This record gives sequence, C-alpha cells and structure tokens, in this order.
Amino acid sequence: MKDKPAVVYWLQNKLYLNVTNQCTNNCWFCIRNYKQGVGGFNLKLSEEPSGEEIINELESLIPSRRWKEVVFCGFGEPTCRLDVLLETVKWINNRYPNLPIRLDTNGQAYIINSGRDVANELKKAGISRVSISLNGHDERTYMDNCKPVSKGAFEAILHFTRKAIAVGFEIEVSAIRMPEVNIEKVKAIAESLGVTFCVRNYVPCFY
Repeated sequence: MKDKPAVVYWLQNKLYLNVTNQCTNNCWFCIRNYKQGVGGFNLKLSEEPSGEEIINELESLIPSRRWKEVVFCGFGEPTCRLDVLLETVKWINNRYPNLPIRLDTNGQAYIINSGRDVANELKKAGISRVSISLNGHDERTYMDNCKPVSKGAFEAILHFTRKAIAVGFEIEVSAIRMPEVNIEKVKAIAESLGVTFCVRNYVPCFY
C-alpha cells in the first residue's frame, strides 16, 4: 500500500478519480470501513484535492496509456464536490473528447446539491455513463443497509435516475449480492425504470 493518498489511481486499463472522502451514506459493508484503499493505492485522503490538482495529475497520466475510461469512484461520493467534478470532466472532455467518462454515485446528488439541475449539468460537462448504487428495494431496506444522513434518500435516488434518463445518459443500477439486499426486487426497480441492472459481488472483511 502506497503511503501517499491517491487522487488519481488505476486498475487495469481504467483510470479512477478519488476526488473526496465525503459521503452521505454510512454503509456498514463499505470497503473504506476496513481497508485503506484498493489495488495498492491509499484512498484515505488527508485533504480534499482542488480541480487544478486533479487536472495536473491527469495531464501526466492520461497520455501514458490507452485508457478504456475515466471513472469518478473513490472513497466518497463524487457529487459531494460537484463543482470540482464538473471542472475536471470539462477539462477531460476538451482535451480527450473520445475518452469515455463514467460517474459512480449513490444517486443522492439532488439532496446534496439542492436547487441545482445536477443531471443536466453532468450531461453538459461531458459525463458519458452513470452507475447508480442501490442497495435496498425500498426506503426501509435502504436505510438499514446504507444509513444515509438524509431521510427520503431512496426516493431521491429514483428521482436522480429519472432525471438522468431524461437527459439521455446511459445508466446502470447496481446492487451488491448479499443476504441483506433483495436482488430480485432491486432488479425489478431497474427494469421498471428501463435501465441496465448489474450485480456486484460483496467483498467480506476479515479481521
């Protein structure tokens, strides 16, 4: 594990951006509860990076390899720093217009950024795809599993998903395969919305 916290890291041929450690959920199963990072990278930030700092790292890393995509996914919820996210997306899109950009999110962006048309802003900036984590099939199960700081988080996720559909995003809803998540019911929600559904394997912690 590298000592210096990573803002930009990579796994195989995908480049990842760890722009914040803030999150509106406190999921009991979250990897950051029991690991410092992934793939040998330390993702526990000592401070939040500025857009300029992220871009400076990207300037040297993007040309070094043929990346399949850039993914906003780290040890926090990227839309907690929406302006930095948008600044970075615009820079990537202007410099590398053929490089796909994906946002991995808990879908609570409209709670986090009240009063903003988040889905439209993300689309205009140049995000290509959105992956939304939904580890519960209703408000109660979502609250139990993800422990969001705001009430109404489950409905807010559905609202974000519908908004993202409306602006034309390619969308995937994902859930982790574990006893506490009713996969079939979450899949039914995704199908009712007309979006792709993906099941991810749970990585248990061993102390």
